[in-house]
Amino acid sequence: MASQRSELEVTAQRAAEMQREGAQIVDVREPSEHEEGHIAGDRLIPLGDLTGAAGTIDRDRPVVFVCRVGGRSAMAAQAFRGAGYDAWSLAGGLLDWEAGGLPLEPEDGRVADH
Repeated sequence: MASQRSELEVTAQRAAEMQREGAQIVDVREPSEHEEGHIAGDRLIPLGDLTGAAGTIDRDRPVVFVCRVGGRSAMAAQAFRGAGYDAWSLAGGLLDWEAGGLPLEPEDGRVADH
């Protein structure tokens, strides 16, 4: 599973580049986690709601799924890749995003502990 997961992952820096190039960023955490800190311009779709919202995610643009540490986003990326999307998971999740010096919103945002 580890090698399969790594084939689905992008680093925080690459995810930021992909977003600038037009990729969708979909946060699969819960609303309370998202409120504490998230990537600017992302879209919140909690993992439990993702299947029902699949039709609202653009198949013609890459999508990077994000969560706290990368577990939930890896599951989402694998499922969407299997359904024909150009889907990726943020390696290390928002913890790696923040550790890499990339910004979170709001300005004083942080990665939720839960």
